[in-house]
Amino acid sequence: MSNRHSLTLTALPEHIDVMGHVNNAVWVQWMEALATAHWESAALPEHQAKYVWVVTRHEIDYRGNISEGESVTAETFIPEGPTGARFDRCVEFRNSAGKVIVAARSTWAMIDRETGRLCRVPPEVAAPFGPFGN
Repeated sequence: MSNRHSLTLTALPEHIDVMGHVNNAVWVQWMEALATAHWESAALPEHQAKYVWVVTRHEIDYRGNISEGESVTAETFIPEGPTGARFDRCVEFRNSAGKVIVAARSTWAMIDRETGRLCRVPPEVAAPFGPFGN
């Protein structure tokens, strides 16, 4: 299975800031929506029921933007396997010309729903998101 997942997102009026383009906070919301969609599409139902994810760090490079009515293709991938309870997720947003206009790397931590505590990512939970290193 490929560890890549993509969505197409379109800038709506509520996404636009005073500069006339998508607000930086919206890009972060879109990153979360993409990560959640990836988790829900690839993880087994029993893993989705047992675990949740939280972000511990975002690093975002803004190289461009889009205006109301324009769309981007958002793609996420996990570049390497987990370390303990954490793994990094990369996201790229491409405009209609295919240029990466926003790129991010986020660190996510896995939480056991029942205890509310961090827990090590089991190999069987990570497996659907590999192969790593793409």
